[in-house]
Amino acid sequence: MNDTLYQAAALIVPLIFAIVFHEVAHGCVARALGDPTAERMKRLSLNPLRHVDPIGTLVLPGFLALVKAPVFGWAKPVPVNKWMLRNPRTGMMMVAIAGPASNLILAGIAALLLGVMARQIGGLPPAGSLAHFLVLNLLIFISINVFLALFNLLPIPPFDGSHVVEGLLPRSWAAVFERMRPFGFPVVLLLLIVLPSLIPGFDPVGKLVVPPVDWLTGHYLGFADRLAG
Repeated sequence: MNDTLYQAAALIVPLIFAIVFHEVAHGCVARALGDPTAERMKRLSLNPLRHVDPIGTLVLPGFLALVKAPVFGWAKPVPVNKWMLRNPRTGMMMVAIAGPASNLILAGIAALLLGVMARQIGGLPPAGSLAHFLVLNLLIFISINVFLALFNLLPIPPFDGSHVVEGLLPRSWAAVFERMRPFGFPVVLLLLIVLPSLIPGFDPVGKLVVPPVDWLTGHYLGFADRLAG
């Protein structure tokens, strides 16, 4: 039981930080591009309580971890009014990219800290120690941030990648794509949760997202290893 709580804490804490920074990044870029909505609603705070969605931030990730499925989640979306952006089309693309970009930056910072920490202690700390817990948090933090970044770039509403696709499409096609947004979340649930549980071998996340996540995570860990000497 203690081991389960230990692993849960090492997963939940990095996940909440990654998701909160992701959402705040959206709001900060929106404010910089002319939309103060998130700031007015006090959603630029790093206080997790302002962003946590009970289902998306706690229940679903916990369930996915329990069944050993790829862990993902979401926070309460930071409100963005694209019509207040100075250039709505390119502005929404930049706002969307800000979330995944923040996760990749956080993964880099975690890899830096991991490498410096490993160099200072001269290897892996003993299991059960505070240093071991910190190392485990940093490893999970890197993995979660890389996964969130690439997962959110999927070109399906409501993921960030859908806003990038919409901004790149011709205006007439973009209008059709935008009308599909209300159906995005049910499609996501169908593709990522329902169908994989019903059809053996149907695993779009495992086949499309996990390989590049593993590749990029390996580069971050390689950077940490080089720093550790």
